[in-house]
Amino acid sequence: MLLVLSGASGVGKSTARLHAAPLLGPGFEPVELGHYPPIPQTPTSAWRQETVERIVQHAIDLDGQGRHLLLAGDPVPAGEALAAPSADRIDIAVCLLDADAGAQGARLDARDEPAGTRPLHTAFAEWMRRHAVDPTHAPEVVTGDAWPGMRWDRWVGADIADRWGMAVVDTSHRTPEEVGASIADWGRRAVRGKAPVFRAGWHLA
Repeated sequence: MLLVLSGASGVGKSTARLHAAPLLGPGFEPVELGHYPPIPQTPTSAWRQETVERIVQHAIDLDGQGRHLLLAGDPVPAGEALAAPSADRIDIAVCLLDADAGAQGARLDARDEPAGTRPLHTAFAEWMRRHAVDPTHAPEVVTGDAWPGMRWDRWVGADIADRWGMAVVDTSHRTPEEVGASIADWGRRAVRGKAPVFRAGWHLA
């Protein structure tokens, strides 16, 4: 299974991965986009999406070994993972990490994020919240300037609202250890089918 820990910048994805990984154990391989070079000097949406396809292919290989892949640390929306060309060959579970504007802003300040980028990050966080429950909301946020290989037709303009589901964890007032424990619990439940999962071929009628 591919497990995608999604969320905007500043919600705690990388920290959650670091705390969840030892709790999940060797059956889960934690990765982020930076583990798949080369990384362009200015990353683009197309680069991110092509790299997600490489990660999906790796997850398929792990799945054949009875292991799972946890993608966490980058703002990869559910719709991007599901539209990767090979994504219809593996079960995918998505968890959105979210944080209120105050908590997100404090974390961005702590890592010296330029103040001028704050509105972009908070707007993307709001889009992520809507995307988690409504696949029809502004898909152009991720489909614009896209990698040509993407299969957006699986969900963009498709009648799949009744099959669209993912977990959401609010990190606003929780410690990194608490969030990591929640993510580890989500990952184990997803593998057992006790959390929302996009099964291979989920988009087909």
